[in-house]
Amino acid sequence: MTDRLTHVDEHGAAHMVDVADKAVTHRRAVAQATVHLRPETLAMIVEGRAPKGDVFAVARVAGIMAAKRTSDLIPLCHPLSLTHASVELEPLESAVRVTATVETDGKTGVEMEALTAAAVASLTLYDMCKAVDRGMTVDQLGLLAKEGGKSGTWTRREEL
Repeated sequence: MTDRLTHVDEHGAAHMVDVADKAVTHRRAVAQATVHLRPETLAMIVEGRAPKGDVFAVARVAGIMAAKRTSDLIPLCHPLSLTHASVELEPLESAVRVTATVETDGKTGVEMEALTAAAVASLTLYDMCKAVDRGMTVDQLGLLAKEGGKSGTWTRREEL
């Protein structure tokens, strides 16, 4: 773990990290977010009665697309060739747990891609249901685990 910000140079200016000398390794990251909604809204989604169509299918595709476009959204992220991206949506009592898993074989990690996928999938779920439940909230966005690279494996110890 470094004690300095890697996206800031010695003069305090933002810059993209130079990964030229880093080794190519298999890298994996898992991120999660939670969408809180009314039980009736969740039932509508699960039963396929949402006015805009299959909410989970669209949110899943949106999250995967977001993972692939992360460098277009986050200014200092490297464009990556992903080997895997998936988004799982798990209905709970009055929430949906969104879990994104992203992998690559490369010189830099995929944490931002996994976080972006979880966030965009959550926002898509909100967008598709806001006409019937404007009180939904998205929270607990965070990294659960990362593997690969010089820093190795990291796993969140506490629950989100």
